[in-house]
Amino acid sequence: MDALIVIDVQNDFCPGGALAVEGGDQIVPGINGLLNDAPIRVFTQDWHPAGHSSFASTHAGKAPFDMVEMPYGPQVLWPDHCIQGTEGAAFHADLRTDPADLIIRKGFRAGIDSYSAFFENDHETPTGLEGYLRTRGATHLTFVGLATDYCVAWSARDAKRLGFDVTVRVDLCRAIDLDGSLDTALADMKAAGITVSDGQR
Repeated sequence: MDALIVIDVQNDFCPGGALAVEGGDQIVPGINGLLNDAPIRVFTQDWHPAGHSSFASTHAGKAPFDMVEMPYGPQVLWPDHCIQGTEGAAFHADLRTDPADLIIRKGFRAGIDSYSAFFENDHETPTGLEGYLRTRGATHLTFVGLATDYCVAWSARDAKRLGFDVTVRVDLCRAIDLDGSLDTALADMKAAGITVSDGQR
């Protein structure tokens, strides 16, 4: 059973947003085209409270993209983004969200960031997505969305670690590429046995 996992296609990650990923809006038509054929469709949504601990604005003297050490490990500090209930946190207007079977909101705990669709950044606190997919009978997961090198890659690696067969459609993802993070993420995914596909047969 296949499941399509659409990661964080939200206004703040698209051009003009608070944490814009170059070309983030360009993947929307392709994702829309996959939805009808996917037996299971899950969307994730970054959903931070104001003043989240991963925001640079909550750390005196720090700037966006600085690194800090948190109780759960290293953390990139981000511009304020995807704050609950704001237009920036909303899905891109052209994304077809009605077909979603489930929307998983992540990053809502103020003290810990959440890149992966499966776990908070401590790699221990679950979102509940694994249980949902197991009960639906999913065995193969295809990931699309934003951003390749953070939330997509972390989600894909966790899915593989949990025993799912995993494909990442890089043609339907876009990356932040912070200090070579895209190449690192692609190499890590391939080393983990994840199929990295450009959608060409």
